[in-house]
Amino acid sequence: MKNWLICCAAWLFVQPFAIAGIPIQFWTLDNGARVYLMEVQGLPMVDIQLEFDAGSRRDGKELNGLAQATAMMLGKGVRAQYGMPALDENQLGEAWADLGASAGASVSNDRMSLSLRSLTRPELLDQAVALAARQLSSPSFPDDVWKSERERWIASLRESQTKPNVIASEAFAKAVYGTHPYGQDADETSLRLIEPSHMKTFHARYLVPCRAKISIVGALNKAQATEKLTQLLRGLPSNTSCELLPLVEEVQALSAAKRVDMPFESAQAHVFIGQPGIARQHPDFLALTVGNYVLGGGGFVSRLTDQVREKRGLSYSVYSYFSPGQHAGAFTVGLQTRPDQAQQAIEVATQVVRDFVKEGPSNAEMQAAKDFLIGGFALRLDSNRKLMDNLSNIAWFDLPLDYLDTWTTNVQKLTALDIQQAFARNLQPERMVTVVLGAAAP
Repeated sequence: MKNWLICCAAWLFVQPFAIAGIPIQFWTLDNGARVYLMEVQGLPMVDIQLEFDAGSRRDGKELNGLAQATAMMLGKGVRAQYGMPALDENQLGEAWADLGASAGASVSNDRMSLSLRSLTRPELLDQAVALAARQLSSPSFPDDVWKSERERWIASLRESQTKPNVIASEAFAKAVYGTHPYGQDADETSLRLIEPSHMKTFHARYLVPCRAKISIVGALNKAQATEKLTQLLRGLPSNTSCELLPLVEEVQALSAAKRVDMPFESAQAHVFIGQPGIARQHPDFLALTVGNYVLGGGGFVSRLTDQVREKRGLSYSVYSYFSPGQHAGAFTVGLQTRPDQAQQAIEVATQVVRDFVKEGPSNAEMQAAKDFLIGGFALRLDSNRKLMDNLSNIAWFDLPLDYLDTWTTNVQKLTALDIQQAFARNLQPERMVTVVLGAAAP
């Protein structure tokens, strides 16, 4: 994913500050946009992030890549507006550089995220918000630029198909998700179908104020934030009815185990094992997060590393993780090994998962996981950028406003039995997908 991004002065990215007791303020603007504010007055700067239900799951079956293309093209030019002349990509870049501010757009499976970072000096912030408002509401989607960017994108996709890890991970996603949008990727065929007219329609349908969730971290109070957001959103259609968007199908559970063997000339076999996991709002999310630290997320102290790497020398690196989203994201075990060791590595890793689902962690493993996760929690919140990542997730997934304040307590409450039961409810080791690239079939 290419994001349009002009960097601020580097020091803005790294200044730490005290985080204890920063409340999250919430309110709804007159246009329906929902706002979440963490007022941090330590630095004269602000981060603003707008989230829309306009991720790749909204692409459409024949237009994979449309959301990503739309986000990319937001920074390639703006139309004339409010008596101001049109600007091309170079002129936009120069304008952002002059302000020492930055704007960007990115797309995940679920959401399109639009960001703004600026100093809060009034003369700079006003100009930055005005410029961001133009990119948000009046992108020009120039046809010649899109054709050029599309060819670069296609060339990048072709190059990626020479990389074994990319090929294996794409095959794994398709095997886990089936026809669900989470398993569909842009390819040359879909990109050649996308035109600026599709981007304009996508933009008009999904980027409307009443569907926005806005997170703000920085030196603005509620009144100032409301004023700036009103300016930022003013060019978007405010009279659009906010009917519910069409539901996206849920990820279907796997009915049986499946193995996909892919021949490939490689010094290492690439292995992925897994299944659909959970959505982010699932009540077992925290228990699975803590438990996965023990299983395969804790690096050299995880069970997978101990059994696959340390005791048998089958892989330099082995790991597991959950990737929950609006829908059930994949649970994944990944490793690389010598082709002649692939089958043994798969058997050992699968047995480790099976044992963990059956037995859960020991009390000692549980305490070590808690100590590490709780001890490192403050490091997840020691900058504006990290606070924004947490705040935007609270906003997007409608988590409680005190989620960060209660996180440590909720982790402490978990028991080894809680972990075992959560894994048993959500993982079925006998019905997982195994993708193996670069090793002979067993």
